[in-house]
Amino acid sequence: MLPGDIVDRAGIPVTSPTRTCWDVARWLDVVEAVVVIDGLLARRIVDIPALREYALARAGCRGWRSLLRAVDLADARAESPQESRTRVRLVLAGLPRPRTQWVVSDGGRFVARLDLAWPEFRVAVEYDGFWHDDPEQFHRDRRRLNRLLGGDWLVLHVTARRLREDFDGFLAEVRAPLRSRGHRPGD
Repeated sequence: MLPGDIVDRAGIPVTSPTRTCWDVARWLDVVEAVVVIDGLLARRIVDIPALREYALARAGCRGWRSLLRAVDLADARAESPQESRTRVRLVLAGLPRPRTQWVVSDGGRFVARLDLAWPEFRVAVEYDGFWHDDPEQFHRDRRRLNRLLGGDWLVLHVTARRLREDFDGFLAEVRAPLRSRGHRPGD
């Protein structure tokens, strides 16, 4: 460990947030490392320039490339671990990087905020978590979805089970509308 890698928290020595990101990038697969880093970014505990600088200052040491790769995939706007997992897996599968928490408006009026979106193609992915058991939330989401569909958006939904058991099928479902709406792999 280098100076600054250990900090004092209430009298307990712990690794600094940047060092923690380094460690998770070394120990976890890239998807799970990004989940942790996204959470720290969202809470403003770390920031991307500092993480890049930390990795580059340790170029040649075991783990520096892993941290850079995770940082390149990280996004402070991710709002849940499953959204992060979905986004990273889609990007690693070769899709263009989606925008997170994309706001759709119509004439300056708010329509919806989408988990993941490719606004230039009007394609979005919504992660459906456990809170969809709430009838009122379900009602609001479906009303929002109907307004999006009226605006020519295609919104695909994914669940934890689908990500776990049929990611390839879901990936094909996302690729198809992106291609039909003009995305060319390699763009």
